[in-house]
Amino acid sequence: MTQTVTLFDPTAPAREAQPASAASACTLENLAGKVVGFIDNSKPNFNELADDLAQLLVARHGVARVLRHQKRAASVPAAPDVVDEFARQCDLVIAGSGD
Repeated sequence: MTQTVTLFDPTAPAREAQPASAASACTLENLAGKVVGFIDNSKPNFNELADDLAQLLVARHGVARVLRHQKRAASVPAAPDVVDEFARQCDLVIAGSGD
């Protein structure tokens, strides 16, 4: 008896490198007065890491505000409205994984 197995490749296609000018447009000189966002993937321990990082960013680097969002599960992407909100309000977003 012959069975057919379908395999799916989860890897994304390779992207072309961006020119240096495009990459430098995304560079922050410093974090003073900036808004940093954390998107927590709900895995254990990321919330503690984000808490510590937020405190350090404010105390040592002058970050003005920290926004947080916790996804309901690691396997689910952030909702489009959350991504839009963070894009509008944040100068830097850190999407994290714990464990």
